[in-house]
Amino acid sequence: MELILKQDVDNLGFKDDVVTVKNGYGRNFLIPTGKAILATVSAKKVLAENLKQRAFKEKKIVDDANAIAEALKALEVKIAAKVGAGDKLFGSVNNIDVAEALEKEGQSIEKKFITVTTVKRLGKYNATVRLHRDVIVDLPFEVIAQA
Repeated sequence: MELILKQDVDNLGFKDDVVTVKNGYGRNFLIPTGKAILATVSAKKVLAENLKQRAFKEKKIVDDANAIAEALKALEVKIAAKVGAGDKLFGSVNNIDVAEALEKEGQSIEKKFITVTTVKRLGKYNATVRLHRDVIVDLPFEVIAQA
């Protein structure tokens, strides 16, 4: 079943994407919750026209996201955490901690756009920051012992 997404859906696609899903997922979840509509011929024509009109605005948004990406690449992010024996952390470092560290550096990024594997030891790691559907940045950060 082909659907047009009306908003971003995790692990499926972004707004205005045409996706193919199983019938049950589309009819029982995506369409009733307003996350998608059926991809009929007329709906595809309307979508194409809307995307054409939005292309100019989209270019400015992508340029702004690229500027933020360059600023993020220049940052050296250090996250202080409580440490026990053997460089093991009490708890873990996650996307919320990375978002707070970026906030201290002057870059406001929502935590839902940051992906971090669970960090349980001191060291250097990478986080993935999605600024736009076309602009994804690898952000290196270091977990250090709290003084």
